[in-house]
Amino acid sequence: MPADRTYNVLFLCTGNSARSILGEALLNHVGGDRFHAYSAGSTPKGAVHPMTLQVLAATGISTEGLRSKAWDEFAGPGAPKMDFVFTVCDNAAGEACPVWPGQPMTAHWGIEDPAAVDGPEFAQRAAFEDALGFMRNRIAAFVNLPLESIDRMALGSRLRGIGAMDGSTSKASGAA
Repeated sequence: MPADRTYNVLFLCTGNSARSILGEALLNHVGGDRFHAYSAGSTPKGAVHPMTLQVLAATGISTEGLRSKAWDEFAGPGAPKMDFVFTVCDNAAGEACPVWPGQPMTAHWGIEDPAAVDGPEFAQRAAFEDALGFMRNRIAAFVNLPLESIDRMALGSRLRGIGAMDGSTSKASGAA
């Protein structure tokens, strides 16, 4: 992969209200000119979870332009060509995804859904902060990969390894 280009990355989840939004915002925050991140869902909620926006803003990450949207927005004509597609919830990983033009590299980076946590606000906030931390670690590992000098097979292995980092919802059997 050429070193002098911007890589498009799509984070997928079912509802596109929490984990995939965290991935989009984080990668756009740390990726500089090297990455442009997007997010989408198979059945989007239609709104970003308020706690997602609060946790991002509290860490100084821009929430401007973040919205819940369907993944078919990125599969049609005129959509940006994706270089990488990461599923961040186990449901989306098991769904039949659209065929992405250009055959992007894919991997499953499952993280528990912080939006599913019931209870007091502090418990919900802690779940979102945990999800943000796990996503931050994955993105740090991803942006430091030598994309311009690694072959496709080795890159796929590295991407799956990133998905198995702390906080992974993947089963020990190596689901990816």
